[in-house]
Amino acid sequence: MNENKIRVLVGKPGLDGHDQGAKVVVRALMDAGFEVIYTGLRKTPREIAEAASNENVDVIGLSSMAGSHIPFCQKLKPLLKEYDLEDKLWIIGGNVPKKDHEALQEIGIDAVFPTGSNFEDIIDYIKNRYRQLA
Repeated sequence: MNENKIRVLVGKPGLDGHDQGAKVVVRALMDAGFEVIYTGLRKTPREIAEAASNENVDVIGLSSMAGSHIPFCQKLKPLLKEYDLEDKLWIIGGNVPKKDHEALQEIGIDAVFPTGSNFEDIIDYIKNRYRQLA
């Protein structure tokens, strides 16, 4: 791993107005030494892609509680290509039912962390995958 901190963008897609969980994850990532950019609520796919590009992040993380994670990710996927972000680690967490995990991975999501996931599992996954990609 290089000497720079791993940069993680945490985005809240669509009309999802629940961000307590996202803020707790942001704090856990910061405490683990990551540099975290939190987009705030109700972001469009383009806003998330632009922020990830502008901030030159290593990881794009989405927090979804509203159930629109599949259509949102379908819209975000071509934007990742447009903004040259296809090589970034792409994860999602929140209220993501098990039945949707495979569909999300087919879209391109690298990992799904449903509600109740252990912070250490998220942190370890990011660190290990970042090392593999670096």
